Amino acid sequence: MSPDSVTSGSVRSAAEVNEQIRALWMRAGGSLSAQERTEYELLVVEWAEAIRGDVIEAA
Repeated sequence: MSPDSVTSGSVRSAAEVNEQIRALWMRAGGSLSAQERTEYELLVVEWAEAIRGDVIEAA
């Protein structure tokens, strides 16, 4: 899949998503349940998309 065909679903900044990831780890006490792991994985994908958007904008 080319980068042009990926639509950015993230409206939040990478910093906002990163803060949510940190909060999730704090709530979980360092060990994620299956549900928290799923949430974490979704947040990481959203964070990566936000970072990519920042890099494309900077270019």
